[in-house]
Amino acid sequence: MTSKILKQVARIVTAQRKREGGGFMVRRPLPSGSVDYADPFLMLDHLGPVFYGPGEAVGAPDHPHRGFETVTYMLEGEFEHHDSHGNHGILKSGWVQWMTAGSGVIHSEMPSDKQLKEGGNFHGFQIWVNLPAKDKMIRPRYQDVPPENIPWFESSDKKTKIKVIAGEVEDVKANIDTHTPIYFLDLRTTGKYSLHIPESMDAMVYNYHPTDIF
Repeated sequence: MTSKILKQVARIVTAQRKREGGGFMVRRPLPSGSVDYADPFLMLDHLGPVFYGPGEAVGAPDHPHRGFETVTYMLEGEFEHHDSHGNHGILKSGWVQWMTAGSGVIHSEMPSDKQLKEGGNFHGFQIWVNLPAKDKMIRPRYQDVPPENIPWFESSDKKTKIKVIAGEVEDVKANIDTHTPIYFLDLRTTGKYSLHIPESMDAMVYNYHPTDIF
């Protein structure tokens, strides 16, 4: 038999509101002056939820990244991506972009033409993940993953659903490749579920009001 060790809540942090990029509001629980053990996670921004009228949507114009990864998870709305290497794409509702900046990119994350023209809801997350020292100068890489390619787990009692963006839940494994062992899960439950993670790992839970994209 294997023993189970229940992890205890070490600290509760309230996200701070902050304006970023071209003026959009984020809720940022990390970094925080009271949290110093979140490695490899450098930052967590909760984007929105907000409703934009036509012509109101804003984003983040050209800015540099190097030596880490940015993970954008869209719940609603659209972001259009351009970078200094000529890469381009549109992240829509349910999409994930796992961008490995590596040796460096200059990129922009702006509302798509449709979002800007028509307006609408905008809601999502961006997480920054530190790269191991040996990988900080690797070639930049993008993993743009549509919702149909993001697997999800459902508990036997049908009360828990988990979108597996990185890592694995029981026999469900993510399609995204990471440089560090990481779990990135969007969990929805109306009951109880015991999530098994390696004993050596810490867990960070961000509680938010979801958009139903499962």
